[in-house]
Amino acid sequence: MDITRNQFFLAGLVLLFLGLQFRAIDSFVLTPEFTQVLAEGTGHPLASVNAAGAAVSPSEKPVAKKNVRPPEWIGWALISFGTTLILHSLAMKKPG
Repeated sequence: MDITRNQFFLAGLVLLFLGLQFRAIDSFVLTPEFTQVLAEGTGHPLASVNAAGAAVSPSEKPVAKKNVRPPEWIGWALISFGTTLILHSLAMKKPG
């Protein structure tokens, strides 16, 4: 199956808007549950600390939250790649 002009255009728009979103935010905070999943998956010591805390008081949620600061270049890279895909889609022949 060939990729059509419309699919290039849609992928370009998605990447462009995602890049603009990355440029608009400074940082974001993950939920405690997702932070726990990441810590367990990587074998980080945070997983054992939260597991011990859950054994003491099972009704409370894990208290650790991860703050993520994406690098500045990611937003610019997504914007430029999305713009390139949009311009490429406009240069392609129309379907049909």
